[in-house]
Amino acid sequence: MSAQNSIKRITAPEISARKGNDPIVCLTAYDAPTAAILDDFCDLILVGDSVGMVVHGLTTTVGVTLEMMILHGQAVMRGSKKALVVVDLPFGYYEDSPERAFHSAARVMRETGCQAIKIESGSYAAETIAYLVERGIPVMSHVGLRPQSMNVLGGFRARGRNPKVADEIVENAIAAAEAGSFAVVVEGVSAEIADKVTSAVSIPTIGIGASAGCDGQILVTPDMLGMFSRVPKFVKKYADMQELVRESVESYAKDVKSRKFPGKENTYKFS
Repeated sequence: MSAQNSIKRITAPEISARKGNDPIVCLTAYDAPTAAILDDFCDLILVGDSVGMVVHGLTTTVGVTLEMMILHGQAVMRGSKKALVVVDLPFGYYEDSPERAFHSAARVMRETGCQAIKIESGSYAAETIAYLVERGIPVMSHVGLRPQSMNVLGGFRARGRNPKVADEIVENAIAAAEAGSFAVVVEGVSAEIADKVTSAVSIPTIGIGASAGCDGQILVTPDMLGMFSRVPKFVKKYADMQELVRESVESYAKDVKSRKFPGKENTYKFS
């Protein structure tokens, strides 16, 4: 047995069993080196379609393709050993029918080796979730602010100010849980709504810009590391990597311009 296969990954049922227990640590990753670092600390690593914005420079997640998610999912699987890896299904690859969703999800799992997929869960999603789970695909759902629907919602805005919308968020989460989701991401809602969702469903809630009362938390890793000048208000920056990278690149550029060959003492020599 290889060293890689001897390490047991966390499973979707194990995450589901954490409801109301030890908080679930989650972050996003899009490449092997980052995944390797996160793997020591995270229970769940999400290959989010946020990759389109934070890596590829898109203005929304709408332009992300299934091929992009597979490519980044493969990289994260190579870098991680322990964490449950979940890959987002991007916009346009699952909404129209359960059959289309299954085809997309099966391809992602087959080509990446990930353990689960995530879909944004509107009122249409319960049938699709049940269809996928019945056919062997663990599903993490996503309610509240749904980035793939930003053109309908009018942008990346907190959801639930309207009591009707708040009730719909709770109803969507309940429907997703009853359909078989093993966890639900709750994004961009008030603490009151997030707490209602957490109390209403039997599966763990993973908050992002929601409530500390959720069963776990997730952030977009480049936001948390301070890779961008602007981040959502709810994000705590644990580092200022943008400034650190700028300073490092500036030092390198100065060395090159002054003909201080970087790493000259380690230059290859022919014997």
